[in-house]
Parts: sequence; structure tokens; C-alpha cells
Amino acid sequence: METATATRIDVVNPIDKSVLYQIEETSEQQVKAIFAKARLMEPAIRALTVEQRVAELVKLKNYIMDHREELLTRIIKETGKSRLDGFTSEVFEIIDVMDVFAKLAPKFLKNRSVPTPIVLVGKKSEIWYEPLGTILIIPPWNYPLYQVLVPAVMAFLCGNAVVAKPSEVTPMQGVIEDIIAKSGFMKDAIQVVYGTGITGQRCIDARPDKIHFTGSCRTGRKIMAQAAGHLIPVDLELGGKDAAIVFEDINIERTVNGIMWGGFTTAGQSCTSVERCYVHENIFDKFVEMIVHRTKQLRPSHANRNITDPEDCDVGCVTTEFQLQIIESHIKDAVEKGAKVLCGGKREAGTHHFLPTIVVDVDHTMELMKEETFGPVIPIMKFRTEEEVIRLANDSDYGLGGSVWSKDITRARRVASAIKTGNLSINNHMLNEGNPYLPFGGTKNSGFGRYKGEAGLLTFSNAKSVLVDADSGNIDPNWYPFTKTKYGMLSSIIDHLFDLRRRNWLKFAIVGLKIDSIGKKERLK
Repeated sequence: METATATRIDVVNPIDKSVLYQIEETSEQQVKAIFAKARLMEPAIRALTVEQRVAELVKLKNYIMDHREELLTRIIKETGKSRLDGFTSEVFEIIDVMDVFAKLAPKFLKNRSVPTPIVLVGKKSEIWYEPLGTILIIPPWNYPLYQVLVPAVMAFLCGNAVVAKPSEVTPMQGVIEDIIAKSGFMKDAIQVVYGTGITGQRCIDARPDKIHFTGSCRTGRKIMAQAAGHLIPVDLELGGKDAAIVFEDINIERTVNGIMWGGFTTAGQSCTSVERCYVHENIFDKFVEMIVHRTKQLRPSHANRNITDPEDCDVGCVTTEFQLQIIESHIKDAVEKGAKVLCGGKREAGTHHFLPTIVVDVDHTMELMKEETFGPVIPIMKFRTEEEVIRLANDSDYGLGGSVWSKDITRARRVASAIKTGNLSINNHMLNEGNPYLPFGGTKNSGFGRYKGEAGLLTFSNAKSVLVDADSGNIDPNWYPFTKTKYGMLSSIIDHLFDLRRRNWLKFAIVGLKIDSIGKKERLK
């Protein structure tokens, strides 16, 4: 990305480094106008039933299914992904999420009755799920369609208006607008603004009712700090340094292929990519030999690739120059500290095409094992015991995802429960994200909040607690006037109802009837 003027930003095709188009920074006045339009839309969206919102969602799903190839080509031009990566991680996943939540939203967002304690007998308790208002979504550059549409439609299903500010690196300018207009989806329910972090700051100052951000820790901290000034709630899905733990009893061929895919899919530019691999010492040499051999067989991206051919390459290119520099810096630091690059380790000169890389002899003094690399690089480290590998996996500031590989499912579950992450797979990697029924989010420096799953849908709702009482002549015993008699009876309820050592239901009932009678007699005149 290069800036042509103070307000115009080049959007670059990472495959051949050509300029696709330019975007302009959205002005403060334009941002205010867009949020004003969103506020005007709030009552209309709120008035729709969940089923009516689902009908709008289906319009988007049908359009994306019918136009998936052209959408996919646009994604590839801006990200440099392989076509199959773009298909599975963006187009397919968007359709899947929409299909699932079209069925789940009416169930999850339905008002619910919940139990009422016996001391509140005669009253009813309910939870109502209501819209928050206007949601600001700030997605990353690595999944430019998925990370806009998925949280946007979930927020919409909850009855909210949405404003999205995509990354200036992969803004997909005009794509969301076309999808909305040509599908017949509710006009202005989801709006898009373009620009750099300056536009993002202007959007936060417009005081949305919630911010959903996916991206780096550095930017996440800035967003959280600015949002705090307005007391705006924030969901942060930040970086990861996911560990794959491989025990000695695995099917080595299957596991090697799974680890390769987990590390190299989307050229390693996923927050839940395999960023650290720990292999048991008994199979370490065999595992490394096999993964190096198979990594060398992968077809990496190249500058003259045919992006319409799904078999043109296995591993796409790295989207941005700044990310390439981070990858190269991590490898350089590791080599200087004693690591060995067994394959890959470099890019084609002057391009964004980085060879899939395997590195060994690594340790936790190296940036490659501590900081998010976000590239097609798998560092592999040997371990001896279960306790040791748990310690190594948890020795990270991040806690987003990870995986445990073993035929012994009991052991795999035990180790998985000891790893401090928001997501974890057993004998697979990253597929938590492929199940819309599962909530997704991190711990530690990987952020907080969840989206997808029931918890993720409800994050865009106000869970309103409602207690319903009858309009009778009864005066609650805990209301005024306060008396010594009331106090003694309320105190005795603790003994008869809550103290398991001397619980007595009959005495509780007698005291309850007495205190209810007092409540009817002793009242302020």
C-alpha cells in the first residue's frame, strides 16, 4: 500500500503489485452523516421480527451463492490467496454461517422464561433479547469479505444497524454495497466507510453502541483506549501464536498433512494458524523428515499465476509488504540464535511470494516462537513429557487457539483442558472456526468477547432482565415499614431454606405464610 496523496490510498494487487484502484479517507462530516443514517434505520430494523430479518439474510446468502466465482476472484486480487483457500475460508464459510444462523437466530433470540426463587413466589422472570442500536465493525485485511459480512449479519439478526470500516489494505470497495443493492437486502441497514485508522477513529467518535474489532494487539489497544472515553463496549479478536502439540502415538502421515494445512493455509495469514509446533522426541526426526519432504512438494504462489484456476497453486502469496518484513525479521532472528531453515525461508526477489518454510532447533528466546509471524512458516520444537509441553504451549502472551494430536483421546482432552486458549482442536487444527455453532474468541493478549455460536450472537444484544408481578393488593414483606418482627422472620428463612445443615421445608413454609400475612397487615398508612 502506498499513499498517493494525503487522502487517497492505493489498493495493490499483491500477486503482481499492480494498483487496482484508490480509495479516499472518509471525512468527519461523511462519517457523521453515515451514522446519522444508521440511527434513522434503527427503529425500522428493530421493528422487524427475527423471522423477517432472517428473510433479509437469505437474500444475501442467495446472492453470494449465485455470484461466488466473481466474488472469489475479487478476494484473490486484493489478498493474493490461492483460489481454494479463498473459497473455503471466505465464500463457503460465509454461506455456511448464514445458513446456520437463519435456523438458529429465531431460537436464540426468543424471549426466555427463567426460574424464580421460591422466596419470590407468584412472580415471573424473563430475559428479553433486544438490539443495542448501531454496531461498528472493524475487520482485518486477511479475510476482507468474511470478517465484514459474518459479524455484520449477526448484528443485523439481533436488530442492529451496522457500519463497517474495512482495512485500507483490502477494502473490497463497492463489493458489500453491490451485494446489498443487487440482492434486495434492506437498504442502509449495513453501510460501509473507507479509509485508514483516521476514519476508524472518526467512527468511534460517532459513538456506536458497540465495536467489534478483529486485528492486531497494537490497534486493538488503541481502539479500546478511544472507546473507553465514550464508555463504548468492545469485542476484541486479536492475534495468536497457536501451538500444535504432537504426541508419539499419532498417525504420522495424517498429522503431518494436518499441521501443514494449519500452518500454510492462507499463506499462514490467519490468527489461528499453526505458529508453533511441538513434537514428541520419539517421533521428532521422522516427523520433520516427512513434513519437509511434503512441504517441498507444495506449489507456492507465483507472479504470473492464473487466479481463475483453483489448481494453480497450493499456497498463495503474502498480502502486504509490511507482513513480509515481519516474517523475514523473525526468521533472521531465529537463524542468528541457532535455528535451521530446512526448506523455504525466503521470497521470490521483489515479490510477495514467500516459500512455505520449516524451521527447527528453535526455542523460546526467538521471536519466531514468541511473536505472531503471520506467514507460511512452521517452527518445530522437540518435547519429552506431557508436563513440559503444556508449560511450553502456555508460555505465550497469546491465547487464541491451538491443537493436540494423539490417538489417546483421554490424554488429548486432559492436555487440551490445560492449554489456556479460547479455542482448541483435537486431531485437527483451526476447524473450530468452521463450525458456526461454536463461539469464537481468545484469552490473554488474544482479546476477549465472542462471536458465532449462541454466545456470539447474543453479544450483539441487550439481555434485558424482566420480572413480572401481579397488580394485586399484596404488599411485599420486604417493603416498608421495617420492623423487628420482619427482620427476625427473614433471618429465620436463611436457616430453614439455605442452611443445608438444618434445612426444614415445613418451618420455612410456616415462616413464609406468617411473613406474608404481616406484609398484608403492616403497611404505611
